[in-house]
Amino acid sequence: MDVLKQILIIILAICFVVFVTFFGRLPALKNTPIAWLHRLVWVHIPNAVLRIDQTLTSGRVTGSLAWLYRRLMYDRHPTIVIFFLLIMTVSEYMYLPAVLPRISLLAQSTALITVLMPYVFLYLACSADPGYITRENHAYHMSLYPYDYALFHPGNECRTCRFLKPPRSKHCDICKRCIARADHHCVFINSCVGYGNHHWFLLLLLSTCILVTYGGLLGLCLLTSNIREDYPTFTLWPARDMEFHRYLAIWGWGLHGDIRMGASTLLALLTAPLIWALFLYTLFLIYCGTTTNESMKWTDYKEDMRDGYAFWRPLAPDRPRNRRLEPPCPRWPSSPEHIILTTQDAQPPSQERNFAGQGEWEHVWDLNDVDNIYDMGFLHNLGDIFFSNYTFGDGTGEPLTERRPRGRSISAKSGYPQ
Repeated sequence: MDVLKQILIIILAICFVVFVTFFGRLPALKNTPIAWLHRLVWVHIPNAVLRIDQTLTSGRVTGSLAWLYRRLMYDRHPTIVIFFLLIMTVSEYMYLPAVLPRISLLAQSTALITVLMPYVFLYLACSADPGYITRENHAYHMSLYPYDYALFHPGNECRTCRFLKPPRSKHCDICKRCIARADHHCVFINSCVGYGNHHWFLLLLLSTCILVTYGGLLGLCLLTSNIREDYPTFTLWPARDMEFHRYLAIWGWGLHGDIRMGASTLLALLTAPLIWALFLYTLFLIYCGTTTNESMKWTDYKEDMRDGYAFWRPLAPDRPRNRRLEPPCPRWPSSPEHIILTTQDAQPPSQERNFAGQGEWEHVWDLNDVDNIYDMGFLHNLGDIFFSNYTFGDGTGEPLTERRPRGRSISAKSGYPQ
């Protein structure tokens, strides 16, 4: 049982670190213990180490490791991709030889396809251009989406790339490039998730979800079959008359009988909830017509509105536009009806700044009152993810702009469109 306990502890530790690292920054978990643990692991503990080193060695130890730290945290490197590949490959090397001889030809074919797909989509997600914005394609990306005058305003220049920021773009400090429709930088693909590879990333998550679910359940069935050879009445769910510690002891004995398949099955079953959660969260953001980057911005707006720092006023649909700063976006059927700004002193924006819009500035207190012009409904949002230059329409010949002139409102509860 000692080997089994060690394997279980290692798997649980990996799951815990991955969960805290990648879910602790999500806006939905901002005021939860998970977010606190994320700050503890990635902010407070490193700062404490720096202070201790500064006191004991005047910073010599951490100073000598500064290059490595900057390299690992702020540069692209394939370390996590290699780690991900090693986990998958080693687990499958341990799992498949014990499983394939015991299942049918159809199940073998299904298993091999299930194993292969994550590798295919990982390669495509890693190798695809995520949507790098260059001077050559800058005009194209400027015309993909309109400015919503809330999260994205015309006329802002990227100080690094030295060109105007297209709507929904973001400069990535790790990739050192501006990314079109930037979602987030993903260490598992050593690249950003953006306009050019968002669909491959989604398929990578889905295929990995299927892999760990199928592998975990299949391994569970085979382990149960092994146990029943010595305990014919054993069931996957403990019987009422069976003490729980005896139930666990039987499972431990069964896992010891085939430790390689048992360890891989445990890894699949324990990581499956994390991967499914990440996939469903990504799908939820698509349903909302937003990205991870934008959802964080909406969360900041929510707090500013609550504190009285956010203001808005109407935008005239026929307002004059500077075509250089705000080129037309003929494919997008929705346009903003208000401009939203925040101030530092909770006073309306200065009239001297000549901001867009007309009329008096008013407080906006609730995200429910704000429209997300990038949310065209789940199927259209998904189409925009999977197809370049996606054309919005319903197949009836009726323009979408006449049926749905505005995006859906933002939920004040979660910070996301509802």
